[in-house]
Amino acid sequence: MPHQVHAHDLRIETGRGALFTRMWWEGASLQDAPPPIVLFHDSLGAVELWRSFPQALADATGRPVIAYDRLGFGRSDAFPGALPADFIEAEGRDTLPLLRKALGFMQFIACGHSVGGGMAVETAGRHHESCLAVVTMGAQAFIEERTLDGIRVARAAFQQPGELARLARYHGDKARWVVDAWTETWLSPDFAGWTLDRALAEVTCPLLAIHGEADEFGSAAHPGCIAEGRGRAVLLPGVGHNPHRETEAETVALIADFLTRLAG
Repeated sequence: MPHQVHAHDLRIETGRGALFTRMWWEGASLQDAPPPIVLFHDSLGAVELWRSFPQALADATGRPVIAYDRLGFGRSDAFPGALPADFIEAEGRDTLPLLRKALGFMQFIACGHSVGGGMAVETAGRHHESCLAVVTMGAQAFIEERTLDGIRVARAAFQQPGELARLARYHGDKARWVVDAWTETWLSPDFAGWTLDRALAEVTCPLLAIHGEADEFGSAAHPGCIAEGRGRAVLLPGVGHNPHRETEAETVALIADFLTRLAG
């Protein structure tokens, strides 16, 4: 790689609290840099839980990679109140413009894991003029019984003090809020009709949907729905809900190849 990638941390004010943000790039500025990859984390996620994936992605693509803790998660400030019903579309509507202004970029690639994949799709659908591509990993496109069953199992596990303490290593005293924001939102009858259909209809850029065949939170119907008529779905044999951790090298290679073809 011609780039010597470094991680730069900053905090971005939202008016409701500050977002902890990390950028992997050769310098502290994105001036003259290729359009960055913006990462959207999952329901229990945080910058630190991406582990080595962002660095590997920056190395493989030669692009800046930006990750941030959503408000209420990781090292960002606490979320003021309960998670709103429109929290998935809110990232593209409310947060992306703040990232753009603070870091100085316009065009970008949206890449998300699990519910973050839904956020990436929503963001791509909203920002036609500047989103060059979208990548999802283990994303859900609608409410499926397998998804709800997986969440019920996780909710029961988090009743054990040790499990919550493990999560608190990343979220501090916000850990209980993080768990409840995930489980109680997705298991609520009011959320049962949620889909990505409207956002997917608005996506005009190339799309790559990566999914593990053994994903405990969603069947192969999800990447099929996300990619149908607009991109490519890749099913990874023997892989569960976290392709970027379970098979990082293969996942990074898939994304790098996809973006290389895009540039070509």
